[in-house]
Amino acid sequence: MRDSPGWLCRDYLTGARQELQQMLASDAGEVLPALEDVFTEQIVGGSTMLHITDGESVAGTLRESAIPGVVSVYGDLMFEGPAPAGLDAETWRETRALFMAEAGLRDTLEEARQYLKECEETLAAFSQHEEVVIWLSHTLSNQLILIKVLDWFRSRDLGGVKLSLICVGRYPGMDHFVGLGQLHANQLASLADTRLPVGEAQYRTARAAWDAFTSPDPAEIERFVATDTSALPFIAAALRRHLEQFPSADNGLSRTEGQALSVLREQGPLSGPGLFVAVRDLEEQVFMGDGTFYRTVADLSDVPHPLVQISDTLQHRLGEVTITETGRKVLDGRADHIDLNGIDRWLGGVHLKGDKAVWRWDRASERIVSHQ
Repeated sequence: MRDSPGWLCRDYLTGARQELQQMLASDAGEVLPALEDVFTEQIVGGSTMLHITDGESVAGTLRESAIPGVVSVYGDLMFEGPAPAGLDAETWRETRALFMAEAGLRDTLEEARQYLKECEETLAAFSQHEEVVIWLSHTLSNQLILIKVLDWFRSRDLGGVKLSLICVGRYPGMDHFVGLGQLHANQLASLADTRLPVGEAQYRTARAAWDAFTSPDPAEIERFVATDTSALPFIAAALRRHLEQFPSADNGLSRTEGQALSVLREQGPLSGPGLFVAVRDLEEQVFMGDGTFYRTVADLSDVPHPLVQISDTLQHRLGEVTITETGRKVLDGRADHIDLNGIDRWLGGVHLKGDKAVWRWDRASERIVSHQ
């Protein structure tokens, strides 16, 4: 399988083993305990392993599992906020911290700075271990962390430290796999031996993906996904989903904004959580948490020509959201959200600002187009 990454093959083997275990559990009953050692994952490694994942939920479950080693978090969600190319480490950290504080992702600027400092310290701790294992999934948020982290390691002398990757887009028995946060400790442990070493192909692909994502020209992403990205099998789909967050050429709405308005038009007023779940169910890969979603919806209200009306603040998930007549016009393409309300939004390395968005997503051609 010349173009199939090895970890996907091992993922399928692990899945087959788990499905066989479930079959024997129902058909063989008392026989299964005698075969327990056949199905138990033999985790190679030890306390000298460092495990890096994207959030405290997965990190906590990993710590509860039988997997040995230290667990740390790198959780900067770069699908929102500025991520421009060419910044040194200190400027990058300050740029991201300012955004996180302004967006309410952290209570204060100092707290945001400290969080990002801890993310960097997570990576820098690699030298204290014999192996570093990166645990991520197929979603946009995780794939951006992946290419950022791999690009960071690419420029370091790892010495004798082994860098490995566990990156999955499915799990046996789950029809709609959202991410590693769905898995309990034993399920995560079953993935431990699907990890494979990171090699030059992964480093090279991550570097190219990061350059494209941080470029001020989103067409660089289109050029990247047209290349061979099989070394990181989920990155192309993730970056295509990123492009769909650009304002639509039809009405100026991102895909998330358009989906929210469509649900409100079809179902009527909804609570914040109800709207979040309905929109989440429209996603092939769920990458946005409820907090980011609520801010997105609130931004449709806090503009000169509101597209939604909110009965109360969404900060505590209590508000009921209703589409306005302007929202209906924009959704139908009879008005344009950016023309009416302007925009000030970073998408990777692209800063969209003013009453015209130079770059738009054309849903018909599925391409980024220049919009004057």
